[in-house]
Amino acid sequence: MTSVRFYRDRRGLLRGFSVIGHAGSAPSGEDLVCAGVSVLSQTAVNALEAVAGIEVVLHMGDGFLSVRLPKGLSAKRLYGAQVILRTVRQGLEDMAKAYPRYVRVT
Repeated sequence: MTSVRFYRDRRGLLRGFSVIGHAGSAPSGEDLVCAGVSVLSQTAVNALEAVAGIEVVLHMGDGFLSVRLPKGLSAKRLYGAQVILRTVRQGLEDMAKAYPRYVRVT
């Protein structure tokens, strides 16, 4: 099971997310659910950096990804980050609805 957790600040704004585990819906290299989660997660990182101009705090390992927004972002950059993070969260929640045995979003 892949678990995705989104983090919010006191104002309710999304500040990052983490992805832990492998979906396990098929053998390694053939798991389309795992690949979908990976693509959405990596797209979030790339968009935060390339589109919103934010250097995220990133930690990666086998079956693990942690993405955090840095402190002190301008209002413009924070707005861009919210659009990206909310979009990716929606995609991951849609995957969790389609594949509840393999993906969970909190």
